[in-house]
Amino acid sequence: MADRKSDFALPTLDDLFSTQEERDDARLEKIRDIPIDLIDDFPDHPFHVRDDEDMVQFVESIKTNGVLTPAVLRQKEDGRYELVAGHRRKRACELAGLTTLRSEIKDLTHDEAVVYMVESNFQRTTILPSEKAFAYKMRLEAMSRQGKRTDLTSNPVGGKLMGKETAQIVGEQSGDSSTQVRRYIRLTFLVPELLEFVDEGRIKMRPAVELSYLDEDSQRDVVEQIDINDCTPSHDQTIRMRKMFDSGKLTAEAVEAIMSEEKPNQRERIVLRGDRVRSLIPKNVQLKDTEDYVCRALEHYAKYLRHRSERDSR
Repeated sequence: MADRKSDFALPTLDDLFSTQEERDDARLEKIRDIPIDLIDDFPDHPFHVRDDEDMVQFVESIKTNGVLTPAVLRQKEDGRYELVAGHRRKRACELAGLTTLRSEIKDLTHDEAVVYMVESNFQRTTILPSEKAFAYKMRLEAMSRQGKRTDLTSNPVGGKLMGKETAQIVGEQSGDSSTQVRRYIRLTFLVPELLEFVDEGRIKMRPAVELSYLDEDSQRDVVEQIDINDCTPSHDQTIRMRKMFDSGKLTAEAVEAIMSEEKPNQRERIVLRGDRVRSLIPKNVQLKDTEDYVCRALEHYAKYLRHRSERDSR
């Protein structure tokens, strides 16, 4: 019978008979200053690198102390390097005027690199829902391709998932339930505008999940109605829209009717049809400036009516 590959990685002789100091020295041999222009960002990296106040402080720290924790790279077949962990460190070095990045080179497959990248970024204090969504999706896909192993980063002698569902394992390791993991992954099916509303907190998770089951055209109808009504759909409204979509009855008019409903917590508002208003506005006025343009036009018209009234009363 053919030998069955063990689920456990036995320690090598070097591991058994070397000291911790020797192992640390061996690791240091893999840490080098790599030219930044030879480092490519991780493909479809789901986490944003922001040039905010924290980045300004990080740049000053690197100018003073250098990169204290090496970035993690893996070497590509063309001789260049792929950045697995350390995108903020790379950006800070660029802003600090440095040409190299202190890095540790790890021998990782692409799928192993995906899991490592996601786990290292989940240590951030603030993660947007969209970042979490695409990170979960990438990690589950990678784990599925490699036989659903969990021993890639945290447990070098670990085994298989022992029958557990992949989403359950990811949830246990990140603090979310398997149901919540699936909800986050559903967010990756939203059009960018709706996903941005989720990141901003304007649309909550459960309504967003319901909207993710609509096709792109229907989702964009929802976006248009959000702009017109200046409000986002409730969970109940999204459930009804999804049911109508599943039965083939969700038209643009149906979305408009649902979104125009006044919710109990809404104050009275004036609703203007977007197509009618837009036809009266110059094309060089952007959508985000529409409200300001309309208000200025109304102010101008009010002045006109007031002057005409004063003239007629003379």
